[in-house]
Amino acid sequence: MTEKEFHSEFLSFQKDLKSYLLRILGNKQDSEDLSQDAYIKASQKISSFKGNSTLKTWVFSIATNLARDHFRGKQRWSVDCMTNAADHAKATPELMHRLFEVSEKSPAGKMEIKEHIDFCFTCIGKTLPIENQIALILKDIYNFKVAEIMQIMDLSEGKVKHAIADARNMLIHIFDRKCALVSKTGACYQCSELNGILNPKQNQQEEIMKVKMAAEAKAGLSNDRLYQMRAELIQTIDPLNAQGSDLHNYFLELMPHYSK
Repeated sequence: MTEKEFHSEFLSFQKDLKSYLLRILGNKQDSEDLSQDAYIKASQKISSFKGNSTLKTWVFSIATNLARDHFRGKQRWSVDCMTNAADHAKATPELMHRLFEVSEKSPAGKMEIKEHIDFCFTCIGKTLPIENQIALILKDIYNFKVAEIMQIMDLSEGKVKHAIADARNMLIHIFDRKCALVSKTGACYQCSELNGILNPKQNQQEEIMKVKMAAEAKAGLSNDRLYQMRAELIQTIDPLNAQGSDLHNYFLELMPHYSK
């Protein structure tokens, strides 16, 4: 493969690579930097690419190793980090001022409940062990096959399947306990709270019920199916260019301070 061919094919999946890294890292600038690092490293090693996988799988493997290195020795986020951040922000005038500023002045500062579900998935995903988070995102959000994930993560088939199954079970348990959209006992109402703060003229319940997952939860769908619907919804959202991407980037910048 020539450098020109590599560059052309890389561009075809560059957006997926950046959004994948954003969902793993939880920081837009870090995802931009690691995407560029992956491109440079892959272009330097292109002569070693033997075609035993797709180029996309090979580059994702390089990017995944860079992400692993990035997290080496770092603590994972706590399950309550979103709640802690929200409580502190509501009690801090300057943080609320900045929230309104981003919402009103940023070209991508719109609050959309569907997009906030994607943001929530990113934050909760960062509470999982890194291997579980990576395997789950590759399979359930980017639709890589198990064989491809084995190549990307350099793990056996059994370990990949186990990592995916464990990650799903952990997320289903967390969402059932925290997310008011999927459980009557859910403690987190951030979607409706933020919608009420930033879109006061909207009917909150009407907006929530536009989300199929929320409507189906009222009908008593199983937690497994509700998780699947969440994943299907997230697949349709580009966190880099969504209507509320600037708003969520602001939230993600705050989150590490409340992640312990």
